[in-house]
Amino acid sequence: MRSYTAIVERCQDTGLYVGFIPGFQGAHTQAETLDELNQNLREVVEMLLEDGEPVLEAEFIGTQNVVVA
Repeated sequence: MRSYTAIVERCQDTGLYVGFIPGFQGAHTQAETLDELNQNLREVVEMLLEDGEPVLEAEFIGTQNVVVA
């Protein structure tokens, strides 16, 4: 079993949730609900893993708050 961290945003224009896995080429999708987004991401990752274990281009570390006056 593998675990990946996905970044989730909401598109202001469409209202859809957009998710992607940092550094994992092609691992991105969108959906109307968070549950649907998670399922879509799982399906995309499973499909991409059929070609073998990916070499991640980046590693997710975390988030930071940036305060600007």
